[in-house]
Amino acid sequence: MKLKDNHKLTLYSCYIGYITQAIINIFPPLVFIMFQKNFNISLTQIGILSSFNFAVQMIVDFLSIKFIDKIGYRVPIVAAHIFSALGLLLLGVLPFYIEPYFAMLICFFINAVSGGLIEVLVSPIVEALPEKQKTKAMNILHSFYSWGSMLVVILSTLYFNIFGIENWGYMSMLWALVPFINIFLFSNVPLNVLKTHEDNMNANNVVSIRKLLSVKIVLVFAVLMICAGASEQSIAQWVSLFAEAGLNVDKTIGDIFGACMFAFCMGIVRLIYGMNSENIDIKKALLISSFFCVIGYLITVFSPYAFLSLIGCAVSGLSVAIMWPSVFSLSSKIYSKGGTAMFALLALSGDAGCSLGPFIVGLVSNNIYNNFSNNIIESSLKIGILFAVFFPVMMFIVLLFFKNSKTNS
Repeated sequence: MKLKDNHKLTLYSCYIGYITQAIINIFPPLVFIMFQKNFNISLTQIGILSSFNFAVQMIVDFLSIKFIDKIGYRVPIVAAHIFSALGLLLLGVLPFYIEPYFAMLICFFINAVSGGLIEVLVSPIVEALPEKQKTKAMNILHSFYSWGSMLVVILSTLYFNIFGIENWGYMSMLWALVPFINIFLFSNVPLNVLKTHEDNMNANNVVSIRKLLSVKIVLVFAVLMICAGASEQSIAQWVSLFAEAGLNVDKTIGDIFGACMFAFCMGIVRLIYGMNSENIDIKKALLISSFFCVIGYLITVFSPYAFLSLIGCAVSGLSVAIMWPSVFSLSSKIYSKGGTAMFALLALSGDAGCSLGPFIVGLVSNNIYNNFSNNIIESSLKIGILFAVFFPVMMFIVLLFFKNSKTNS
C-alpha cells in the first residue's frame, strides 16, 4: 500500500507528533538544574521559560483558527516538525555562544510554534480519519504524549549517566531526529479534512471564533481545558527540579520516580481508558480524576517524606491523564459543529493553563525562597505547588455544576 493511501500510517504519524511535543515540553525541564547552576537562572526565570513556551503555543493556537481551515493540514503540520527539529538543534548550541537566557527564549519560541501547531492539528487529523471509535482513538493518541515523555526521561537519564549531564546539549540535538523523521511522513501520508457538520459533507468547514465564544457550553469546555493544562503542567514542568533540589533526591532517582513515573501513570491510564472509553461516562470520569488530582497535590505538598511526595506526583499523573483528551472528546460529542476552530480554541485554552500553572509555581516559589533563608528551597517549591491546587479544585467545581446541568448545546 502506498503512503498516500495508508490511513494507519497517518495515525502513527500523529503518534510521533505527540512524541515530538513531549520532547520539546519535557526535555528542557530535565536540565533546568543545569540552567540554574551553569547560567545562574532564578526559579522565576525558569518558571517564565515554561510559561513562555505555552504562552507562545497559545498564540499559535489562536492564530491557527484563522488559517488552518483555509490552507489545509499538510503545510502547517510539516512546518511544525521543521520548527521542532530546528529548535532542538539550536537549544543544544545557542546558549553556549550568546547570552544564555536570551538564547533559551529564542529556542523555546521556535519549539513553542511547533508545539502549538502540533496540538491544534493532530487531534482533528485523527478525528477526521475513517475511525468509528473516536473517543478511544483520541485517548490512545494522547497516551503517546505520555509514552514520549517516558522515552525522553529514560533515554535522557541514561545519556546523562553515561556521558554526564554537562553534555546535555548533544542530547538535545539527538532528539531533533524524531521530528526530522516525521517531516517525511507527514509530507506523504493521506490527510482528511474534519467537517463541521456530520450530515453535510459539502458544508463550508469554517466556524467563526465569535460564534464559538457565543456558545456557553464551548466556554465551559474552555475553562475545563485551562484547568486541565494547569493541573498537568504545574507538576510535570517542576517535578525534576522539585525532586532534586526540593526533596534532595539523587537526580537519576528523582527523574525515574518523579518525571518518568508521572508520565508512566498518565500513559497507562490513557491507554486503558482509551481501550474502554466508549462504555465510560466521560463527565463522571473527569469528576473523579479532578478529585484525585487534588489528593495527589496534597500528598506531594504535605508529605514529610520524599518517597511519599513522589507517590503524590504519581497520583497526580494518574488523575490528570484523561483530562485533556476527554474534554476534547466530550466537546466534539456535545457540540459537533465546532470543527477545527473549536479544537484550536480548546488547545488555546489548554495552553493558557499550561502557561499559567508553572508560572504560578515558579513565581510563588521564588518569592518564598528570596524572602527567607536559602535553606528552605523544599518548602518554597511545595508552597508554589500548593497554590496550583486551585486548578483541579476549580475543575471539580465546574464539572459538578456541568454534570447536573442538562445543557448540551
